[in-house]
Amino acid sequence: MAEQIETLLKTSTVYRPTEKTLSEAYIKDYETAYKESIADPEKFWDGIAKELEWFSPWNQVLEWKYPWAKWFLGGKCNISYNCLDRHVNSWRKNKVAVIWVGEKGEERIFTYAELSRQVNRCANALKSIGLKKGDVVTIYLPKIPEQIIAMLACARIGVIHSVIYSGFSAPALESRIKDANAKMIITADCGYDRGKSIDLKKVVDEAVSKSPSIEKMVVVRREKPGNTLKENEIDWEEWMEGQSTNCEAEQLDSETPLYFLYTSGTTGKPKGVVHVHGGYMVGTYITTKYIFDLKDEDVYFCVADPGWVTGHSYIVYGPLLNGATVLTAEGKPDYPNPGRWWDLISKYGVSIFYTTPTAIRLLMKYGEDWPGKYDLSSLRVLGSVGEPINPEAWEWFHRVTGGDKPIMDTWWQTETGSILVSPLPCVPLKPGSATRPFLGIEADVVDKEGNSIGTGGGFAVIKKPWPSMMRTIHKDPDRYLGYWNNIPNCYTAGDVCHKDEDGYFWFMGRADDVVKVAGNRIGTAEVESALVSHDAVVEAAVIGKPHKTAGEMIKAFVILKQGQTESSELIKNLKAHVQTELGKIAVPREIDIVTSLPKTRSGKIMRRVLKAKELGQDPGDISTLEE
Repeated sequence: MAEQIETLLKTSTVYRPTEKTLSEAYIKDYETAYKESIADPEKFWDGIAKELEWFSPWNQVLEWKYPWAKWFLGGKCNISYNCLDRHVNSWRKNKVAVIWVGEKGEERIFTYAELSRQVNRCANALKSIGLKKGDVVTIYLPKIPEQIIAMLACARIGVIHSVIYSGFSAPALESRIKDANAKMIITADCGYDRGKSIDLKKVVDEAVSKSPSIEKMVVVRREKPGNTLKENEIDWEEWMEGQSTNCEAEQLDSETPLYFLYTSGTTGKPKGVVHVHGGYMVGTYITTKYIFDLKDEDVYFCVADPGWVTGHSYIVYGPLLNGATVLTAEGKPDYPNPGRWWDLISKYGVSIFYTTPTAIRLLMKYGEDWPGKYDLSSLRVLGSVGEPINPEAWEWFHRVTGGDKPIMDTWWQTETGSILVSPLPCVPLKPGSATRPFLGIEADVVDKEGNSIGTGGGFAVIKKPWPSMMRTIHKDPDRYLGYWNNIPNCYTAGDVCHKDEDGYFWFMGRADDVVKVAGNRIGTAEVESALVSHDAVVEAAVIGKPHKTAGEMIKAFVILKQGQTESSELIKNLKAHVQTELGKIAVPREIDIVTSLPKTRSGKIMRRVLKAKELGQDPGDISTLEE
């Protein structure tokens, strides 16, 4: 019998959906819907795909040659057409598609008709400089509407977009441009962060000077007077001027690449994940609709940046495929004050709010008075993404938003394209658990040999292909195979997970982050969660360190709440608290009080950087580091 991963987390509270939530939900009975979808997944996905518009139908739902999948074979479609034309040709033509709020409070609003006109002009502008199907455009923009317009314009004509978060350094940008062999880059003169102007053009100039594939640069000029442009550089406004507002969407094979998205996250060299038009469109469309129970009258606010996969799937593609009204805001959650997001929710009547555990913990630090100042009664469904949410943060988020809104704790990855494990609004919730697999997704928790674990800890896997899965890693198919070769006949996500007696999934962090103490394998997320449940702590990160007798020992790095001070007494209290919560085996031998933790810009704690620092080793690629 293979060794299991210990789970020490105790949970008791179950939150059942309110009658109102149940009566409004698309799916009212998860068990029945899930069983049907798993009995015949191809029939299920075929039915969902038919809710969208195709230029010509597919002749085969799935071709599965392990581990390579193709979906909706022979079908012709275009994701941009489904995000725009499908709505412009209906009553939604004059419905608001995107509300953008800048860091300085400025506002821009696009109806579906206006967004469509801007996207068509941008698509024609791309064509005017010779870009065609299969070419790659790098988009390095701050969180402004031009980012969304450029993505949809590329998709419209079959050009592959590679969006890079505008916080990346020049070397990180350069490596991604080179790997994608991009012909053109769209950027801006600057971005704004906590009132400061960040010179993006300088970063791009440095990266492009070493990237011979780039032929043209388009610059959105936000500052007046704009900076002087060089010979192969074009001003966005001038580039768009005079372009026709009509541009037919290319009829693309369903397997045509839509985008490359580079992910390094908590591991080494960035990898270019490849997603395609057809399957990705189907996956993002239906997960947005069912998980967030998205209705026409909703105002949907996701705080991600389109530089990350959450922004691709759940700001741009998923919501617009559903004809939603999307609110997106530039800037940080606590600038100019910790009421920023609560104020936006109140002002725009946001009904669906999708954020991260990191952001929730940041707002927790400022207390409950801030959310208490605003009218949050419009909220209907909440969401969490990016990492496991500790029960303490879950309870706080639930309480300050009214105490009756379901929280969709979503688990997925850049590689999966769309959400794979998540509650639906009809599912009873346990704080800290992502609950059950989405419809049509065969997820499980297994040991190293691939044997299913009834209850207990093991490795999270997906046993069957799904439409939005990545198709390969750009220029590196062997790296793609690595996801399928770790555990027989399974896609291995690299996460450890505990499955409880109700079949609920409790994600415990990355498999690399498991600490082996005296033969017990302990997930770091549980120890971190126990530490954060202490009144003095707002954030924690845990690593394993070599130990002579125990094999490994647990070391914790802790950020205290405002007003708390470090003392030997507090450290003693923290250790006692972990012992009470999880037991003696999980108590950290060392606890360091710190003011910040190394994080990716999407908010994930980079434990390998902490570990490398602690052990005096090279931390590897840290281009995604925020601090």
